Amino acid sequence: MSDQPKYRRILLKLSGEALMGDADYGIDPKVIGRLAHEIIEVQRTGVQIGIVIGGGNIFRGAGLAAAGMDRVTGDHMGMLATVMNALAMADAIEKSGGYARVMSAIQIHDVAEDYIRRRAIRHIEKGRIVLFAAGTGNPFFTTDSAAALRAVEIGANLVLKATKVDGVYTADPARHADATRYQQLTYDDVIQRNLQVMDTAAIALCRDHGMPLRIYDMTVAGNLMRIMRGESIGTLVS
Repeated sequence: MSDQPKYRRILLKLSGEALMGDADYGIDPKVIGRLAHEIIEVQRTGVQIGIVIGGGNIFRGAGLAAAGMDRVTGDHMGMLATVMNALAMADAIEKSGGYARVMSAIQIHDVAEDYIRRRAIRHIEKGRIVLFAAGTGNPFFTTDSAAALRAVEIGANLVLKATKVDGVYTADPARHADATRYQQLTYDDVIQRNLQVMDTAAIALCRDHGMPLRIYDMTVAGNLMRIMRGESIGTLVS
């Protein structure tokens, strides 16, 4: 494989749960530090990076809505959880020697810039890693949808969904020993088979804009760099 990165600009989607490590709640400093190091390593090869982080390690609006809380209120609380995660990741990136900016889809000026598309692209072009917080700023839309939307808006070449599983399987590999991993899928495959890769709105947005999506295991050190060099890690949806 070439040492030159295959992609010029990527959007990395991190789940909030990914930041917990082996804990049940919150952020594991070791996990966030390792992720920051890998992200900076890739960025120094010339790849421009935007990041969307979920908030499930702190708060999940849909879960509380199911228990009786107003869904819109719950989703707004979930958006604030993503701001906390983005601030933590930005701090880890800067402690590791990188430059980061947090841009929020809801106004929260004391801790983050407003999300403005042209300004975001300018930050990325200047070598800053931009963390897009607060989802899309709207209730009922997941951070998966935010990742697809921001990827299209900033002109990314690839969306990377970092998970704790090494791709998309025919069934849950933890429960079914005969489950096999898909190397490649189409957007329509994912929707029709209800594979739960990302929510349907996110997959449809990627499909409509020809945005490739790769699902990979972020717990394996070096995977992000291997993907940038063109290795077929995880599952590609295109």
